[in-house]
Amino acid sequence: MEVRDIVDRLEEIGILLELNGDNPFKVRAYQSGARALESLEEDLDILIEEDRLGSVKGIGKALTEKITTLRQTGELEFYDNLRESIPDGLIEMLEIPGFGPKKIRKVHEALGVETIDALKEVCESGAIAELPGFGKKSAGNIIKGIENRIAYGKRHLWWDVRKVAMPLLEGLRSLDAVVRAEVAGSFRRSRETVGDLDFIVGSSDPLPIMEWFVSQPNVAEVTAQGETKSSVRLEGGLQADLRVVPDDRFVFALHHFTGSKDHNVKMRQRALSQGLSLSEWGLFDKDDGFDTDVNKPYDRSLAREGIHEESDLFEALGLDYITPEMREGLDELELGETNALPELVVYEDLIGTFHNHTKASDGYNTLEEMATAAADLGMEYIGIADHSKASFQANGLDAERLINQVNQIREINADRGKRAWLFAGCEVDILKDGSLDFDKSVTEKLDYCVLSVHASMSGMSEDEMTARIIRAIETDTGCLKILGHMTGRLLLRREGYAVNHRQVIEAAAANGVMIELNANPWRMDMDWRYWRQAAEAGVPCVITPDAHDVKHLEFLRCGIQAARKAGLTAGQVFNTLTREEVQKRLAKI
Repeated sequence: MEVRDIVDRLEEIGILLELNGDNPFKVRAYQSGARALESLEEDLDILIEEDRLGSVKGIGKALTEKITTLRQTGELEFYDNLRESIPDGLIEMLEIPGFGPKKIRKVHEALGVETIDALKEVCESGAIAELPGFGKKSAGNIIKGIENRIAYGKRHLWWDVRKVAMPLLEGLRSLDAVVRAEVAGSFRRSRETVGDLDFIVGSSDPLPIMEWFVSQPNVAEVTAQGETKSSVRLEGGLQADLRVVPDDRFVFALHHFTGSKDHNVKMRQRALSQGLSLSEWGLFDKDDGFDTDVNKPYDRSLAREGIHEESDLFEALGLDYITPEMREGLDELELGETNALPELVVYEDLIGTFHNHTKASDGYNTLEEMATAAADLGMEYIGIADHSKASFQANGLDAERLINQVNQIREINADRGKRAWLFAGCEVDILKDGSLDFDKSVTEKLDYCVLSVHASMSGMSEDEMTARIIRAIETDTGCLKILGHMTGRLLLRREGYAVNHRQVIEAAAANGVMIELNANPWRMDMDWRYWRQAAEAGVPCVITPDAHDVKHLEFLRCGIQAARKAGLTAGQVFNTLTREEVQKRLAKI
C-alpha cells in the first residue's frame, strides 16, 4: 500500500474509533500517527527495514506494527473488524456536512438511529431537537446537509472548476491586503477531476481577506471561519479553503499544498539528505530543532534566506524548477536533478487542430462557422471529422454525404478569405470485429480519419477490445490515421472499456498511427499517465477538442493542461506543425 493510502487509512481508523466511542487518547494517537507519516522525511521502507519507524515522534509500537502490515500486505485485520462493527448507515452519515462522528454517536445512542432515512425522520419529528447540544436549528442544518450530501461529496471536472477558481483568484489578487495569491491542490496540478479548491494567500492582514472570501455571492455555506483559514461550500457543492500566511512563508505553503503526498514526501526526504528540514513553514537546517508537529510559532530567523519564489526553493535543493502539473511523486525529482525535465508544450504552440463536428452529423455549426471560429482563436487550420454511418444516433454520414462534404471543403479552401484552412476527415467507427465503417475506396479521398469505438463495448474483455482496436490500426485507409478516445470513458459518468494501452501504443507505433488526446473535459482520453510510453515509442499526440460547437474549440486549453501533465513537449504534439508541414506529411501517406 502506498504511503498516501496508509495515511488515509489511519485517518479513517481515527474517525471510526471516535464514531465507536473509543478512548479520545486512542483516537488522537491515530490522528497524530497519520500526520507523522504524512510529514515523514525518510523513506518508509528503510525505516521499517532498519526497525526505526517506532522512533518517529507520533508513531508508537502499535502504530508501527499496523503501518508495517499495511505497507507490506495492504490489509489490516484490526481495520476490517472495526469497520464491520459499525452499522453502514452511521458511516454514510459522515458524508453529511457538519455532522461529525461525535454527533452521530450521540444521536445513535440516544435515539437508536442507524440510517440516514431514520435520521431525517427524527429531525422532522423534533425528537433530535430535544437532545442536549442540539435544537431546531441543528435539525434544520442536518436536513439541509442530507439533501446536499451527494452534491457536496462528488468530484468536479477540472474545466468546470476553472470557471469558478479563476474569478475567485482574480478577486483575491485585487484586494489591498493581498501581497500574492494562488490556487494550489489538484487543480493547480491539472488533475482531470478536482475534489476541492485550496487558495493560498500571502498577507500580514488576513481579517479583511477572510471577510471578503466568505461573503462572495456564490458561497452557499460557510463551514469554518478563522483568523488565518476559512472554508466555504460554493454553489454546486464544491468546497473551497483559504489559507493566509505571512508572505515570507507563501512559497513554502504554496509548494506544500500543491504537491501530491508522494511528491511532498520525496521533497522532504531530499531536504533531509542535505541536512535540511522542509515543511509548509519553511526550509530549515535540520539541527535547528524546528518541529511542525507541535505547531510552534513561525520563527523567520530559522528560515533559509533567499527563497522568494518556488524556483528558489527547488534551486536550494539542487533541482530545476518542477512545474505544478508534474508534481505527482513519480520521477520528477530525478529529472530535475539531472537537468532532464522536458520543456512542456504551451497553448501558444498549437497551430491548428483536428476532430471537429458540424451540422452534417451531430454538431451545431457549419463548415464556414467552424473555420471562422478557429481563425478567431489564431489557428491556421481545423480538421473536420463528422461521424460515419454506423453512428446513426449521431446522424452519421454515408459515403455519398461524406464525399459531398469533402468537395465542399475543397471549394471553401479555394476561396476561404480569413477563415482557417479546412482538412477533410471523418470519425470512422471501429466496428465490433475491428473492421472500419468505410473501406479504403472512401477513406483514401480524405486527408485523415479518426478511428473510434462508439458501440458494442459492453461484454468485451480487455483482450477482445485490444484486438479490435489493433485490427483497425492495422487497416490501410489510404489517409492519415488518428486513434480516437482510447477507452471511450466519460469522467464522472462511466468508466472506460478495458484495453491494453501498451499493446495499442506498440501497434500505433508500428503502423504510423497517431493517438488523440481528446480534450473534451468529460473525456481527457488517452489518459495522461500513458503518454510518456507513447512518446518514447515515437507515437505523436494530436490534441483535439472533439468540438460539436464553436465554443468547444476552447477545450484545447484543457487538452494543453493534460499534455503538460503528461510531460509532452511541442515536438511530440502533431498539431504544433504549420499547415504547410501538415500538408507535406499528408502527401507522404
